[in-house]
Amino acid sequence: MVDFEVRTDLAVEEQEHASGEISGVSLREWREADSGIKLSEVRILNEHGSEALGKPQGTYLTLELAPLTDSAPACQSLAARSLARQIRKLARQISADRRLTSVLVTGLGNRLVTADSLGPETVDNLQVTHHLTKPLSAGTAAGSTACGQLSDCPKRPHAALPSLRALSPGVMAQTGMETAQILRGVIRETRPDLLIVIDALAARSITRLGTTIQLTDTGIRPGSGVGNHRHELTRESLGLPVLAIGVPTVVGAVAIVHDTVNAFLRALERSAAPIAAAMNAMDSDEQYELIRELMEPEFATLYVTPPNIDEIVGLVSHVVAEGIQQALFLG
Repeated sequence: MVDFEVRTDLAVEEQEHASGEISGVSLREWREADSGIKLSEVRILNEHGSEALGKPQGTYLTLELAPLTDSAPACQSLAARSLARQIRKLARQISADRRLTSVLVTGLGNRLVTADSLGPETVDNLQVTHHLTKPLSAGTAAGSTACGQLSDCPKRPHAALPSLRALSPGVMAQTGMETAQILRGVIRETRPDLLIVIDALAARSITRLGTTIQLTDTGIRPGSGVGNHRHELTRESLGLPVLAIGVPTVVGAVAIVHDTVNAFLRALERSAAPIAAAMNAMDSDEQYELIRELMEPEFATLYVTPPNIDEIVGLVSHVVAEGIQQALFLG
């Protein structure tokens, strides 16, 4: 039988799936007073925690949003503001330059595949500044002209703006090159202080699609959520701090059936049907194993995305782009 597990890129889902406290893993949860957004911080502290969750050591911040498709523009602005706070906080922890003078944003994914287009869409929504001003380290006079084309820039000297560059390198099937190879060349020529990588993720729960944003200081392994492993984009492989931002846009078919069965069992319990007792004698892992055996091999590698994924990606990409810009320009 093929070895198969529910794939997820979200550390918070791995933590939820584990039973009880995990040695080497800390969890902190809180809700912001001004936005009402729930945040979770999973910190993997050592090798034991890394092995238990299947994630590298580091910090994983998760923002849980209301569905953006049902939210007013004001709610989307609050989400961007909350995201900006967390980006600023985490970026300054991992970057030697707390002013974030020079930043490179990379949008991973294939813009021709809607569920994989979050990275390129976010880059399209960014307003880059490197061509408008020199980095702070270049010593540009503080009395330079104001913000030029940057519509929402703060009221401060032009020279005080960070140098923001952005690119969408495409996927290997389009370029014939690993993203890591492309980025090494760009980084060598531009020498940014920080790399921000944006990618679409895979989740275990369908309720997280388009409603969860994960930030991590561990970098990213492109395609790992759907079993398409590419070279990692990390501080170790690229030689500079890497902040990864991801939003789940797909979920495995087996995970959907598992959630459906759990909902079905809850309904049976309410009706006191005899079958509920027999099914509930199985724990969650046993239920999932049964579903996996029934669905393999036809559906084990099938991933599902919502029918309105184009709308979801459009809204989320605007929130992520606005969050990045506020973190850099309003910090």
